[in-house]
Amino acid sequence: MLVIAGASGHLGRGAADELLRRVQPGNVRLLSRTPDRVAAFAARGADVRFADLDDPASLPGAMAGGRRLLLISTDALDRRVTQHKAAIDAAVAAGVEHVIYTSVVSPEPENPAAVVETHRRTEADLRGAPCAWTLLRNNLYAEYQEPELQASAASGRLVHNRGDGRAAYVSRLDCAAVAAAVLADDGHAGQAYDVTGPEALSAADLARLYEELTGRTVEAQGIDDDAFVATMTGDAEDGHLAYGARLVASFGRAIREGHFARVSDAVERLTGRPARSVRDVLATA
Repeated sequence: MLVIAGASGHLGRGAADELLRRVQPGNVRLLSRTPDRVAAFAARGADVRFADLDDPASLPGAMAGGRRLLLISTDALDRRVTQHKAAIDAAVAAGVEHVIYTSVVSPEPENPAAVVETHRRTEADLRGAPCAWTLLRNNLYAEYQEPELQASAASGRLVHNRGDGRAAYVSRLDCAAVAAAVLADDGHAGQAYDVTGPEALSAADLARLYEELTGRTVEAQGIDDDAFVATMTGDAEDGHLAYGARLVASFGRAIREGHFARVSDAVERLTGRPARSVRDVLATA
């Protein structure tokens, strides 16, 4: 039995779809706190069960009989280390042999991206658990560049705080395919894979790409972190908006400092098909 925790999110649904192409549906179990969102997979023969990482008691039974678990990181930055630890502990208690976790590239203390600390702590928890482990360190999603393309084409400017840094943006579909391949196949225990796109792009590269795709002039305009946050918040005194702006700015700083520039061949090596480029992703969108 191959189990996916967090199956109702974008990455989870993509991984489930890929997994069902690889193995018999009866060997797939999908866990979600909103099982209705993955009902279509139940119709294809997958075992769909309720599980809530905020309710540890719901986890061991949902994982019972599982051989491998794909643990997709949650988006609750304030509590996801606890959520992930609960899932790992439940998997061990249920007899799961191998846990695969979706992390982030360059999870070093020097990486200023706001998500890194929680990933690093979960990686440490998983390495210390009495089970096999694999780390899928995904780069930034190429799909997230679509709103930026639209805004840049509308304004004629790509305002950023990335400096001359580059990022090897990766398609979420490719991340899903890698996750399914590692979940389905043997030989990945103890491995940490950087999952990236085929090339590392700067803001200037993206501005040129946005011009080509939209037919509109786009100029890359670099500014510092404080100015970037101010462009997103304006005069608003919304704490949630300010938090989101600082989060986005932290990624820009991490790109500027080189933490997302690494390019790997993991997508093609693990799935047998080339990684999608940012151009491919945005042109399709």
